[in-house]
Amino acid sequence: MATTSTQNTGSIKSIRDLEITGKTVFIRVDFNVPTSKPDANGECHVEDDNRIVEALPTIKYAIEKGAKLILASHLGRPDGKRKPEFSLAPVARRLQVLLGQDVTLADDCVGDGIELMAKSLKNGQVLLLENLRFHAEEEENETAFAGRLARLAQVYINDAFGTAHRKHASTYGVPVLVPVKGMGFLIEKELKFLDPLLHNPKKPFYAVLGGAKVTDKIKTIESLMRSVDAFLIGGAMAHAFWAAKGITVPQGAKQPKPDDVEAARNIMREAEKKEMKILIPDDTNLGFDIGEETIKKYIDFLGSAKTIFWNGPMGWFEKPEYSAGTFDIAKAVANFSALKVVGGGDTVSAIKNSGVADKFDHLSTGGGAVLEYLEGHGLPGIEILKQTTRQLATEQKHL
Repeated sequence: MATTSTQNTGSIKSIRDLEITGKTVFIRVDFNVPTSKPDANGECHVEDDNRIVEALPTIKYAIEKGAKLILASHLGRPDGKRKPEFSLAPVARRLQVLLGQDVTLADDCVGDGIELMAKSLKNGQVLLLENLRFHAEEEENETAFAGRLARLAQVYINDAFGTAHRKHASTYGVPVLVPVKGMGFLIEKELKFLDPLLHNPKKPFYAVLGGAKVTDKIKTIESLMRSVDAFLIGGAMAHAFWAAKGITVPQGAKQPKPDDVEAARNIMREAEKKEMKILIPDDTNLGFDIGEETIKKYIDFLGSAKTIFWNGPMGWFEKPEYSAGTFDIAKAVANFSALKVVGGGDTVSAIKNSGVADKFDHLSTGGGAVLEYLEGHGLPGIEILKQTTRQLATEQKHL
């Protein structure tokens, strides 16, 4: 696998830069994982623990340093209401197994009882707060709610890259109020691989883009045009480019919306000005996967890359009959010497299903966060970590 340069983290401190021994540390993690339906005992179980596993280095480091840990996350979309199916109980059970020690699950995330539990923690103990989104104030970044969370700890660590693009109470409001703050090892790793894509990618740099909508990725594409040498388009997204070129989309396949076609047309126009290549499929498998000729063309083209960023599968990979485009390209790219970065939940799942995930340099835990980060103007949950209490106070005076 390729190596990459040190990340540009600005003035963000890592958890390793902070004194946390004996301190109560609030760690915002991303435990938004898929869970099963209740079993015979009425218990749900974690179906994919990847996001929990990715958070372990930060959690274990804090435990080893003798910190008192408070972990906070959301799960699903309970819309500000307490719904049992969105409880973090399955996560607590799985985390307990992975850590090999007790994990206490609180029955809420704020309140006098929670503050008492936080004060009662001993060095190395772990308290997992119940789903933050059981309170509508979390997504609203409500000041008083953020204050109740902030009172729980002395140090704030964000290690939830997947939610860093959200200006929520736990990702933005709390670090405004806690002077001692920094990032965990997961965010540190994300920035290590994503920053070079924006600022100093090894050339040639090719972006493989799939999925359904062009308009969802238009800002990312515009930003990447500053550094990318070519785009390779697949998935239903390719249908918008076909339509823009007057090619008929197969009947029964997903038909592009007018806005997507117009976006594709504008991208091709801009690429032509920059003399940048945009490869679109020459053939298709019923409109649900790229065809054999296109698979070969894409693999041959990617062979010369020094940097590859991949977001969006090439087809409906969950169906075996439409998985060849994604899996064949993944298996070929896995053996290339380029720096290989994958972003987006569906794409990460596809790479894992292809059996070659360990040969990619980085599989990002973020979906929307990756795309927004690559737009080049920072993510709220990361940018706030750069600001000191004095800077924030100065900003507040000028509002």
